[in-house]
This record gives sequence, structure tokens and C-alpha cells, in this order.
Amino acid sequence: MDDRDYPHQALTEAIIGAAIAVHRELGPGFLESVYEAALMIELRARGLTVARQVAFPICYRGQQVGKHVVDILVEDTILLELKHVEQVLNLHKAQTRSSLRAARKDVGLLINFNVVIMREGIHRIVNTMSSSAPSASQRPIQTETDEQSYAETDRI
Repeated sequence: MDDRDYPHQALTEAIIGAAIAVHRELGPGFLESVYEAALMIELRARGLTVARQVAFPICYRGQQVGKHVVDILVEDTILLELKHVEQVLNLHKAQTRSSLRAARKDVGLLINFNVVIMREGIHRIVNTMSSSAPSASQRPIQTETDEQSYAETDRI
């Protein structure tokens, strides 16, 4: 299968492998923030560039009306939305699609850590309405630095 049918296949497979490693060690039952911190460590250990709690502006009729924060952005390409819920609902998938549109990214992974088998908690979402280059109003508002991420982890 080529990249047009399955965009960013190698990168998403690497991320899925990292999520499985985190889940294998921690198992289900913790807060999303715990999995987020652990996944950041695992992704970095695999040599990937990651940003945590990245905010993107939300615009309506050309005016910024708010911002949307995504859990993790990998290689400035793949958006990760992390959950710890009993069941992933269509609403969660719709929220991930909205996140992809706000960030102008092609692919997102909705990852639910509240499962026995991690593969059952991973949902790949493709944004068919993305634009290749974000406009100035769609670039991230802020990206947490490593120091901010670890400080936040300590508050758990």
C-alpha cells in the first residue's frame, strides 16, 4: 500500500508501537495525563520530535474566536488525542477530526488507554479537508517546552 492510501504509515506505526509499549508497562487505570507524560518519554526515546499541549487558533469568518489544544503533536505531522474512557464514541472521533482541521494536519491517532489490549484502543483518523501549509492564523499559538511538560507532570 503506498503513502497516498495510508498517509504517514511508517510514522503512525512507530507511534502505535510507542503507545503499546507504554500500555504494556502501565496497563489501564491511570489518568490521561499519566499516559501523556509516559508517551512523551517513549516517543522521545524512539528519536521522534514531540510537542505537548499545542494550542491552535480557532477562526470564524477570519477572526480568532478561541483556541484548541491538542494533547501531543509528533514530528509536526501526526496529532495525538489521548483518552481514558470506557468506550470511544463517535463524538470522540468527531472531536479528533475537528482537532485535525484546526491544526491543518492530515492524520491523527485517537488513543484510548482504558483497554485490555492496546490495539483495540487505537483509532486512525484522516482529515480529508486538510491544507498542506497552515496560514499564519492557523500556526500553533504556543508549544510547551520540556521544562513546562515536566513541571506539569509533577502536579499529577
